[in-house]
Amino acid sequence: MALILLANIFHKINVPLIVLSLAIGIIFGSDVLNFINFDNAVLTKEVANIALIFILFIGGFSTKKEDLKSVIKPVSLLATIGVALTAVITAYLFYLITGWPLYISLLLGAIISSTDATAVFSILKNQQLQTKVKTVTEMESVLNDPMAIVLTTFVLSLLGGEKLNLARATLMILWQLLGGVGIGVIIGLLAVFILNKIRNNEKEFFYVYLIAIVLLGFSIAEMLKVSGVISSFFTGFILGNGKIPYKKGLLAFNNTLSFITNMGLFILLGLLSSPSQFYQVWWQGILIFIIISFIARPIAVWLLTLLTDLNIKEKTFVIWGGVRGTVPIVLATYPAAAGFDDTNQIFNIVFFIVALSMLFQGTTLTYLMKKLGLQSKDKDRTSRTLELVTIQDTNYEVIDVYIDPDFYEGSCHIYELKLPPGTLVIFVTRNRKLIPPYGGTLIKPNDTLTILVDKEDIDMIPVDILNSFIFKG
Repeated sequence: MALILLANIFHKINVPLIVLSLAIGIIFGSDVLNFINFDNAVLTKEVANIALIFILFIGGFSTKKEDLKSVIKPVSLLATIGVALTAVITAYLFYLITGWPLYISLLLGAIISSTDATAVFSILKNQQLQTKVKTVTEMESVLNDPMAIVLTTFVLSLLGGEKLNLARATLMILWQLLGGVGIGVIIGLLAVFILNKIRNNEKEFFYVYLIAIVLLGFSIAEMLKVSGVISSFFTGFILGNGKIPYKKGLLAFNNTLSFITNMGLFILLGLLSSPSQFYQVWWQGILIFIIISFIARPIAVWLLTLLTDLNIKEKTFVIWGGVRGTVPIVLATYPAAAGFDDTNQIFNIVFFIVALSMLFQGTTLTYLMKKLGLQSKDKDRTSRTLELVTIQDTNYEVIDVYIDPDFYEGSCHIYELKLPPGTLVIFVTRNRKLIPPYGGTLIKPNDTLTILVDKEDIDMIPVDILNSFIFKG
């Protein structure tokens, strides 16, 4: 209840819900109010894995094939070489400034090197960010986790006395990435086939089946020692771009699951933290945050996007969009498990960095988007597809078209709209009230039109309707 009330208060100043969830956990934890004494790192790690599975599945489900193809080059570079470059630069500068052991510095750099899908998807979810920049930022956060995991494991093996083996490390990374993609695609194609075979079942069965598919894809990937998070994303990607019944309802259902697990995860992370120990590590945390945010990541992004079509403003947003979150905190538990962090110093430093990242980067991304002029002003952004609930194959969809007063002025009657044959305006929503439409109904800015339309004509509808108004931009 406290989270819901705070979310309502802080929504207007764009404070991400994950930041509030983290704060709730800290406040109710043992170091502040001491209402809940929680120190189960193993349970937290398991919850983190479950949350990540559904968040990435939804990310894949919502990603259009055309959008991913358009950014595959910068994303693949940033998710692999970019992570390694960020880790090395961060570690070396931290080593020079503090005099910490080089391998421990490398371990910190590896743990904190990847951007976090949980945080990035949560923050950008409802933002009207231009498609290309949003896709690059989100896809990088999905695909760079395996690199950070492999780097962290690799440095821990060096600390444990194993000899440096670059060939083995390279093969591990390739297997994690390519294996994760392969398993995700196979499970996704199988799921599409089965969903269409059971299309006559009750709708509720589809929800249960979808949960099973998500968990199955992740489990098989982990069993084969490939990236479960990448597998989850591509399972969702294949399903989201396939022809399946109840697609919009399934998306809404998974969004709810993702939201609940996401908020629960960050509350648990807040409960697990020990703010009373931050005084011992605060300056190291601030130092690494400054290095990674203003030196290491900018260098990596600028170098690896030189031959791409990203402009200066887009690169700037991608740099600042490298929010740290769940995965670094989960990776921060690895050193203690391996016997290299008995005092939890590394965990506390990483937690402090993640808190800084979400607090400063997470809360300012929307402001930066508007400041750089990257807010989407495409006319198509005013429309969204709803679910037409039917188990029969149909060429029709139901869409909403919003007449955004920030971009449009004027008015027109329904009979004045030049809509494709067979298109029907079902109703008009005005001031939260439904208006049964007829030919003489006057449409105004701030209205939402719900329309039944042939799939082939969907892209034409917003243009046909909005051309009847005066575009301000």
